[in-house]
Amino acid sequence: MSKIIFNILTLFPQSIQNYLDSSILKIAQEKDLVEYNLVNFRKYSLNKHGKVDDTPYGGGAGMVLSPQPIFDCIQEIKKENPNTYVIFASPRGKTLNQGKLLELSKKANITLLCGRYEGLDQRAIDLCVDEEISLGDFILCGGELPSLCIIEGVTRLIPGVLGNQESHQKESFGENLDGKKKHPVYTKPENFQGLKVPDVLLSGHHSNIHKWKNKNLKG
Repeated sequence: MSKIIFNILTLFPQSIQNYLDSSILKIAQEKDLVEYNLVNFRKYSLNKHGKVDDTPYGGGAGMVLSPQPIFDCIQEIKKENPNTYVIFASPRGKTLNQGKLLELSKKANITLLCGRYEGLDQRAIDLCVDEEISLGDFILCGGELPSLCIIEGVTRLIPGVLGNQESHQKESFGENLDGKKKHPVYTKPENFQGLKVPDVLLSGHHSNIHKWKNKNLKG
């Protein structure tokens, strides 16, 4: 499989860049398994001051992102990647889960739209967005953090990114756990602040250890 390309549309590219340049995401780039393209959609504004928002029709507090800069930005991306899958992080979308991340990891090109202010003009969503995704029933200031969650969740599933290819299969929600949450894990020392590692994990009895792990999965 060729690398996955992520296009991230944001008004605050530097807030994302620092995270992309660290840990697993940086390693994935160095291995040429992913490519992250940060795009500030403000530069597509036709307003002489680079304005990208305006007051909402029908009244209401705050400002709404205008459709034109975002529409033009996505059309430019589609000139090079006509099949890019466009995601808008929104509390109105379906809640993100591991199954969705696995589905997205099969795509070659993903465009993530980071909203701001009081929302995005619905016409930009209708014309450009393939799917709205939510992290849960709460509100953030923008779509940068949800987009990073999607990027990291997808990137770590790409073959070759993690050192141990079975890692994501044996963790919470992984294939080998049938969607359940992973059992508790322990490391040295055996006794910390009076709390001891379960004896079975120290026994070396692989069958009993396996049974303990299965018993302590959370559904």
